[in-house]
Amino acid sequence: MHVHVYHADGEAKFWLEPSLELAQNIGLSAKELREAEGLARSHEQERRDAWRKHFPG
Repeated sequence: MHVHVYHADGEAKFWLEPSLELAQNIGLSAKELREAEGLARSHEQERRDAWRKHFPG
């Protein structure tokens, strides 16, 4: 289970399970990466629920 956060300068991928963790950073500065993590953390449970609904089983 993961989420991608896109930015004009690149993107980041975060694992959602077992806990939110950076999986990949492509082109983001440390500041942009912190902002991306904040976005990934926002509504974290809703993202997990949506993932499980989209990928049942």
